[in-house]
Amino acid sequence: MQYETLSVSLENHIATVRLNRPEKANAMSATMWQEIRQAFQWVDVTPEARVAVLQGEGKYFTAGIDLQMMMGLGPQIRNECDGRTREALRRVILDLQDTLTSLERCRKPVLAAIHGGCIGGGIDLVTCADMRYCSADAYFTIKEIDIGMTADVGTLQRLPKLVGEGIVRELAYTGRKFDAQEAKDIGLVNRVFDSREALYAGVQEIAATIAAKSPLSIRGTKEMITYARDHSVADSLNYIATWNAAMLMSQDLTEAMMANMAKKVPSFKD
Repeated sequence: MQYETLSVSLENHIATVRLNRPEKANAMSATMWQEIRQAFQWVDVTPEARVAVLQGEGKYFTAGIDLQMMMGLGPQIRNECDGRTREALRRVILDLQDTLTSLERCRKPVLAAIHGGCIGGGIDLVTCADMRYCSADAYFTIKEIDIGMTADVGTLQRLPKLVGEGIVRELAYTGRKFDAQEAKDIGLVNRVFDSREALYAGVQEIAATIAAKSPLSIRGTKEMITYARDHSVADSLNYIATWNAAMLMSQDLTEAMMANMAKKVPSFKD
């Protein structure tokens, strides 16, 4: 596919999705929102893509939602009936939420490689990824409070599951910047790399390790972890029992067991 605001490539089973509006600090325009969903739908349905890396071109990872897009919402939703105007706004918000949920919905793991600023909607975006990594120059801010709004596309729902409620309240109420080291300390990112180059190399290495595993098992593992986050232990145990009753007896299982016994590297179908 051709994209206006993204750059997408696939090599060695790793799909790399780059936010590509560097002249606008990768601000998330209306087109970018739609293209993010399209890109991760493509990753999901493309067998050769076993894992995805999300990163940004230019100085910033992303400056968050494009304010011009927000200012243009009025004419888009306006109706002579106040109730219908508000219904239209709700549908816009739900659609933006769905765009970011496309990262979770994607059956393949998504690794976010963050450099520079990750602001406002950028945090909504990266909290949908399976794992987050950053370079030492990265910084983060839940910026919505400073433009007089409540964050509404995922940060307030997902971030407490990652770092704990107390720190989320502080960050969301104050809008203060926090740096790469604090992001690691609170558990938002898994690792901090010294430079952007080291970040990309390190994340590609992790992605390559994942891509070498059983694709069917990786997809199942993502499904189970995401399900368990939002359900009870009992429900999650029941789900994995049903899942493995359907998926366990696969060619991947046979290949992995035979390769282990022969001390070889297994080779899996996409």
